Amino acid sequence: MKNQRHKRKESYSILLISNTGRTSRQFQLSTLALRFILIIALLTCTVTGLFAYTYSTEHKVQSALRAELSEQEQLVQTLTAEAAALKEEQQVLTEENEALKRESEQYAEEAKEAAAAAAAMAEEAEEKEPESDSTLPSRYPSSGASILSSSYSEEQPYLTITTYAQSTIVAAGDGTVTAVASDDIYHHIIEIEHESGYKTRYLCRQEATAEVEEGAQVQAGDLLLTITTDDTQMDYQVLNAEGPVDPLSVIDAKG
Repeated sequence: MKNQRHKRKESYSILLISNTGRTSRQFQLSTLALRFILIIALLTCTVTGLFAYTYSTEHKVQSALRAELSEQEQLVQTLTAEAAALKEEQQVLTEENEALKRESEQYAEEAKEAAAAAAAMAEEAEEKEPESDSTLPSRYPSSGASILSSSYSEEQPYLTITTYAQSTIVAAGDGTVTAVASDDIYHHIIEIEHESGYKTRYLCRQEATAEVEEGAQVQAGDLLLTITTDDTQMDYQVLNAEGPVDPLSVIDAKG
């Protein structure tokens, strides 16, 4: 008979010795068990590493998102503060505009009342003091509410009168209407020749209603134009043989 050799299984021993050296323990591990333990350890290390990497990545992403969110919140706060400041500034401007509008309306009303009072006084004075020569253009050419906007000068040889709706432009003296026309500047140009040697021109810059025709005979105070809109500008010019003269000097010569 042949001797049969028994195949010995390979195993590993783990010896645990206490720090005092009095006791010790020994464990026997087969190759399969050791491999299993190593595989478990490797899988544990891999899972732990993946978990750590994932956590680190998510932490960085969350930190970036938190930083971006904080910037957005600060931007929203800044924009909200700017919007509130702009709203407050708009409110202040609105109040200032309203105050200026009220002052302007009050001034315009006072100007109308003053002009109406002046015109009434002028008409009353004219009624009390009859003209010595009705052909002399000594009457004020506006009847109703009006304002003398600018005076006669060499650069501007006429008076500028601002009138309002329902006011009228009247003949300054007896005479003959020699022209009823218009041009690029004036909607209405009416010219009257007076036997006293004077000539008067009524130059209206805005649209109005003409009440006379060329060739008509008019007397002082007769209606020439009816004003239809506020702030209508009428330039009034007086001429004699030497040229333009200050209309106020002729009006002052009345009586």
